[in-house]
Amino acid sequence: MKEPLVLETYDDWKHCISVLGRISLTPAYVERRLAALRDATDHDTQRFVAAWGEAHLARVTGWFEQAERELR
Repeated sequence: MKEPLVLETYDDWKHCISVLGRISLTPAYVERRLAALRDATDHDTQRFVAAWGEAHLARVTGWFEQAERELR
């Protein structure tokens, strides 16, 4: 069985999203993800919190915010 990815830094997260996941961090994508992550009523966000917890949600939201700043 594979070890789960441990995302401790922005660079870890960015590599996971853009290289392993092959997702382009475009302004539109980042904006959509931030809107969902900031919405406590969003079903996917609720599932994320149930699986990973509020602290990791805050980290991931911060990483998306950092990506947003880089894209400006």
